[in-house]
Amino acid sequence: MSTVSDDTPARIVGRGWLFPSAVLHELDPEAGRRGRSGRPRRTARDWVVDFTCFLLAVVIGLAAADTLSHDQHTPHSLAVLDQLLGALACGAVWVRRRWPLGLAVAMIPVGLLSNTAGGAAMIALFTLAVHRPLRYVGWIGGVQLALIPLFFWMRPDPDLPYGGAVAFTELLTLTVIGWGMFVRSKRQLMVSLRDRARRAETEARLRAEQAQRLAREAIAREMHDVLAHRLTLLSVHAGALEFRPDAPREEIARAAGVIRESAHEALQDLREIIGVLRAGESDEAGRPQPTLAALDALVAESREAGMKVCLVSRVTDPAVVPASVGRTAYRIAQEGLTNARKHAPGTEVTVEVEGAPGDGLVVTVGNPAPEGDVPSVPGSGQGLIGLTERATLAGGRLEHGVREDGGFQVRAWLPWA
Repeated sequence: MSTVSDDTPARIVGRGWLFPSAVLHELDPEAGRRGRSGRPRRTARDWVVDFTCFLLAVVIGLAAADTLSHDQHTPHSLAVLDQLLGALACGAVWVRRRWPLGLAVAMIPVGLLSNTAGGAAMIALFTLAVHRPLRYVGWIGGVQLALIPLFFWMRPDPDLPYGGAVAFTELLTLTVIGWGMFVRSKRQLMVSLRDRARRAETEARLRAEQAQRLAREAIAREMHDVLAHRLTLLSVHAGALEFRPDAPREEIARAAGVIRESAHEALQDLREIIGVLRAGESDEAGRPQPTLAALDALVAESREAGMKVCLVSRVTDPAVVPASVGRTAYRIAQEGLTNARKHAPGTEVTVEVEGAPGDGLVVTVGNPAPEGDVPSVPGSGQGLIGLTERATLAGGRLEHGVREDGGFQVRAWLPWA
């Protein structure tokens, strides 16, 4: 489906005189000016068409009046009345756009009494077919078709036989109705194409906004998963140095090295994320993304920070796990360790990974209840929301909550085809 560019309304306004006022108003309501009555004003095209219709009605009326002047069977008073009604009907052509239905109804008795109003009656029927639905055209057109034999029985044509005159007028009436319906359908098609183009533009804009929102959410999840882990390591080691200033020199040096390395890694991760925001690079750019095989290194890093971590892996070969599934499992384990470090310090955290192709991959991170009171951490719960979204996007599911022994557990199932 082709879309319409943003400068289409400007082109319509610039060439508005080429469009009928009704169509111009439908295509761009702001482009069509309105008169005092609130209806769209006539465009230059409308004035040309209306003058042509008026001129056509006058020419047909004059031809019919000339026929009346040579008809010996028509009384003079009836001929005068016929021409007066014809003149009024020709003048009424100028209001055909405002009252198409009323004019077409009024032309039924006028056309039956006046021969010179025949042209105006045809134009009124054509206008009705253009501006009103089929049900109105069917009723009015049907009445006019039914009255044509009565008209020629009352006013025989001096040049044509009765049957020929009736057949010709019936055919002409049907042609006018069909032409009007064709013009109406063409206008409706033009308006419908414009509506479809507008909907396509709106849908494209919504899709772009949704893609941007999803990209921002993915980046936010990545920032939370990565930076939260690094910063909690920094907090643990900095706290150890603060509360144990008399620690052996080797432990102080080791803690300082971990702090320096974690700060370097956090800075590198932050630099990559900012690079994605600036240059629009893919999520796979920069350093290789962690997979399930990197889970051992994550656990070792947490143990170096002083955590008690027990890793139970029942996956024979972590390298065969799909990269996207392994990366999601790694982030879930990383966030679980980060939460345990913040909310249950000093407890032993158990990380279990098991699964097989076809059965899926199950990642469980649990810890017992901490001893004593633990101060609340601002922003708690945001990481679990991000993990739930991450697991859902991967086609899996994630559950978390308090265990029966008072501890906390995060359990996720991820598809493994």
